[in-house]
Amino acid sequence: MKNLSDCRVLLVDDAKANLDILVEGLKTDHKLSLALNGELALQIAARTPPDLVLLDIVMPGMDGYEVCRRLRQMPETTEVPIMFLSSLEEVQNKTRGFEVGGNDYLTKPFEMLEVKARVRSLLKAKAYSDAVKEQIASELRIAREIQMGMLPQDFTGVEKAYGLEFGAVLEPAREVGGDLYGVCAAGPDRLVVFLGDVSGKGIPASMFMVRAISLAQLLAREISEPERILARLNDELAAENPSGMFVTFLCAVFEPSTGRLTLANGGHCRPVLYPAGEPPRWAVPNLGTALGFEPGLEFERSELKLRPGDALMLYTDGVSEAFNPQADLYGNERLLADAGGLVGQSAPGITTGLLGKVRDHVAGAPQSDDIAILTLKVKPEKRGVA
Repeated sequence: MKNLSDCRVLLVDDAKANLDILVEGLKTDHKLSLALNGELALQIAARTPPDLVLLDIVMPGMDGYEVCRRLRQMPETTEVPIMFLSSLEEVQNKTRGFEVGGNDYLTKPFEMLEVKARVRSLLKAKAYSDAVKEQIASELRIAREIQMGMLPQDFTGVEKAYGLEFGAVLEPAREVGGDLYGVCAAGPDRLVVFLGDVSGKGIPASMFMVRAISLAQLLAREISEPERILARLNDELAAENPSGMFVTFLCAVFEPSTGRLTLANGGHCRPVLYPAGEPPRWAVPNLGTALGFEPGLEFERSELKLRPGDALMLYTDGVSEAFNPQADLYGNERLLADAGGLVGQSAPGITTGLLGKVRDHVAGAPQSDDIAILTLKVKPEKRGVA
């Protein structure tokens, strides 16, 4: 936790005499910054963010209320405690101070001992809050490493064994998220691929995701039909689900010897099929029902024949439901149109290409949902040399 002697206090008052009193009383306990007006105070706070602001109200130009309001809008000082020191002692003045974001209010003339006590109290509270936030951030970083470590990163082995190439990306909206994907080598002639999206974000969604992905990997090794994998996974998730969370889930089984790919969709976004030399299209007609609501659900199966050069792109709704600053949805129509511009690309090229299209659309707007994209492409047949 930060030492109070290392904490910086920004003193803002247009009366130099008042600043002199505050400096004399606080200089041995804390680092100090001084400002004689509101505009200068904002400049100093942006350049050297303080740990506490002592703020006068009645000043020429920008008054203390406006300074406080602007400090709350600045990312550097949005959570920095602010204590008003003012000769205005009416209740409405104090009320307005708290309404614009102040943490404390002391009227002039003040006793220096009381100022020092309140400063220490506010700084201790901030130091403790900062320490807790850093601990949480550290734990979230570890959780993210664990989460990302559960997802396949190197596809070299399965690509060689099954005649495919893969491209994948996962970008949580927070430190950890609820999107997932997996590739499971269930046998020499059976590769299981799945992608899902847990309701919600953050730690609860991540924990539910870990359970879903672990169960899916186990079930994929013992069950050959994707619709039965989803049915069993749904039963397991619904059996112990006190939080009422759910996951949309798409499962596909690829047979390299025949090129047959069977799919079952549990309420997930429809994947995009890239037939070699043709425009992309939706791979399945229906969405199905999400997993985790109730046991005993049944799921439909679709079947595709993948030829050399064909590709299949799976994605979560963080792609199709991405918003730009004008709140315009990326949407399915735009997704399919942009997919057309990626025809002929490799699996990693399709994945990164679509992610780039989404980023272009959102134009810097905050990411509202987790994004996952997984693309598989059948490698072209090798031709012998005459």
